[in-house]
Amino acid sequence: MHRTRRSLLILAVAGAATSARAQFPGFGKKKKEDPTRSVKGQVTDEHEEGIRAIVQLKNTRTLDVKSFHTNDVGEYYFHGLDLNVDYELKALAQGRQSKTRTVSSFDSRTELIYNFRLKPAS
Repeated sequence: MHRTRRSLLILAVAGAATSARAQFPGFGKKKKEDPTRSVKGQVTDEHEEGIRAIVQLKNTRTLDVKSFHTNDVGEYYFHGLDLNVDYELKALAQGRQSKTRTVSSFDSRTELIYNFRLKPAS
């Protein structure tokens, strides 16, 4: 008696899952996430020594700016960036500022490395 109920229950659950998959093609599957981009690098001084700095990443579509404080050797890392958006990247430290670099949506690489060398203030 218990085996019959258990068998019927298993068949009912399997049938419901099959029915749900037929009605909803994505049912039971993990959603594939869109690929993203990361940007990393190092900020150095004129002697090529890593320095503490702030690296700013500006989304040119929304104008949002994210800032990253580098570690003791000047390394930074941004991740989860949209491949279809252009970004502007620059480093700031001790009253000095790097030139602005562009991360282009036309560049298909998913990991980019941009190093900055800050020269003494004039």
